Amino acid sequence: MYRVEEQSVSPSTPPIEPNVLASVLERNIDALHHKRREDERKASLQDRIAEFITRFSGSMAFVYVHLVLVASWIAINLGLVPGIPVFDPTFVILATFASVEAIFLSTFVLISQNRAAAEADRRAELDLQTNLLSEHEITRLLTLTRAIAAHLGIREANDPELEELERHVAPEKVLDRLTESERGRSP
Repeated sequence: MYRVEEQSVSPSTPPIEPNVLASVLERNIDALHHKRREDERKASLQDRIAEFITRFSGSMAFVYVHLVLVASWIAINLGLVPGIPVFDPTFVILATFASVEAIFLSTFVLISQNRAAAEADRRAELDLQTNLLSEHEITRLLTLTRAIAAHLGIREANDPELEELERHVAPEKVLDRLTESERGRSP
């Protein structure tokens, strides 16, 4: 059984509404949706066609259509459907169609994956920039908090970790260290 803890709220603090997002979150969500729609609108006709085909080929409707087509093809060419002549008794034409379709479908999937990978790279870049900005802001806040504590005469324990946290992170040094680490692990 879950226990709900009561919040201690001062009279000046408005109560937290559980189903309401902060306005900045709403703005960010709206901005991301707008950006996604804008990217979709700017996509080339070729990209849109590839995306449509990839989306359809990854659906159950695609499976059902193929199931009906292949079953019909087989039934006709086994002579099970009266009135329709057998046209592919060895199923070579069916195999050829299936092979050509597989080539085109895999190409469309690769096009869509390349587009998705480019979008993922852009999002990763945004995440990195946001994280670097957050790290800078936190470092600055820690420095300001320590300065305020010193100004107010609040003594802090001599903590070497605090001094380390106050130093700014150089992303290129982190990347160099990660590369060195990966080289050390490779066989």
